[in-house]
Amino acid sequence: MKVFLVDDEIVIREGIRESFPWEETPYTLVGEAPDGEMALPMIRDTNPDIVITDIRMPFMDGIEFSRILREQMPWIGIIILSGYDEFEYARQCIALGVKEYLLKPIYSEELRQVLDKVSAQIELERKEREHAESLRSRMNTDGRFLKEKLIGSLFSDEAMEADAKNALSQLRAMGCSVIAPCYAVVDAAFEPLESGQAAAEALAYSSGGIVHTSGSRTGTRLLVLGDTPADTEERAYAFSSSLVRELEHIGCSGIKVGIGDIVEDPGEIYNSFKTARHIRHLLADRTEENPLILGVREMGESAGNNRSSSVINEAKVYMAQHFGDPNLMLQDVAKAVNMSNSRFSTVFAQQSGQTFTEYLIYLRINKAKEMLRTTDLKGSVIAHETGYNDAHYFSYIFKKNVGMTPSEYRAQNQN
Repeated sequence: MKVFLVDDEIVIREGIRESFPWEETPYTLVGEAPDGEMALPMIRDTNPDIVITDIRMPFMDGIEFSRILREQMPWIGIIILSGYDEFEYARQCIALGVKEYLLKPIYSEELRQVLDKVSAQIELERKEREHAESLRSRMNTDGRFLKEKLIGSLFSDEAMEADAKNALSQLRAMGCSVIAPCYAVVDAAFEPLESGQAAAEALAYSSGGIVHTSGSRTGTRLLVLGDTPADTEERAYAFSSSLVRELEHIGCSGIKVGIGDIVEDPGEIYNSFKTARHIRHLLADRTEENPLILGVREMGESAGNNRSSSVINEAKVYMAQHFGDPNLMLQDVAKAVNMSNSRFSTVFAQQSGQTFTEYLIYLRINKAKEMLRTTDLKGSVIAHETGYNDAHYFSYIFKKNVGMTPSEYRAQNQN
């Protein structure tokens, strides 16, 4: 299980990162951030199963952060850390569906017990979702097929605005309301179909009515509901990222996912589907080694592709100039190239074959390797120059990516 850590105290983050025996457990620490606002785009990149978060942090506290996680990624297990033994905090956390609430200081043995407990809960919930989906399929096959057919009719070439409204009306009559201020369509391709479609249905079921599925001959199509355009885009991206991870987890291959335009009228759902399908087809023609690339809506055909390439090149130049800033975040680069956080994150992955976080680490590690080969600067100085305030964290990231510590790399490669 992948774990992400959010705490504004670097001492706490370092303690959990360094003291907990990660390599001896079935858990992997995939990232960390000092507050919820910075953590959200990183979590969309890394797709953790469990998030450990402090309750009192600047900019976005643990309560608000947990609320957004539950809305956008309800399948993530949340563990709250706090130095404040107050019932009101615990009550708010329980109301948000947080799995565990722990008081600082946290010791390795206690954290392992909690991770095991939350991990078991997540696995149980996954099995329950699969069982519930299987049971509903057996008990209500006709209704399920009708629902899928009605959802699928929204993506039909022959669909008209009146047809879309009629389909939505019938779905509502079945107790499946898909009326929302905004919509986005996700078009996913993968194989084998049966297991992948079952995984998509189970994940959609866990969304609590935010996402609805309809199988296709190449994979599945999903209708994402939202309250605002920005909210819909965030939900579509978060769900798509989790779907890719789930498909990979069960052994699917040929995974390509396209996210369509955000639309506000039911009669325009087909237009969102067309852009999602177009992006998915573009991804099918790509030859990168990494097949798990998410598509996003484009501004036109070739003109949109050229613009996206230009924007990402601009972003990479900006990152090359600023990667030494330890506070550089995805939202800073997205703002510099005039894109929303979620759209920039998705387009960046599509165009470069790496997530923003992976590319930032690539820049920093490459510079660190160069400095280790060509200078006698101390590791702590190199860490600072390459964007890491914490020398221990720099050493951890370096070894994770290079396979050896900075000092070992210097000993083998210094000129």
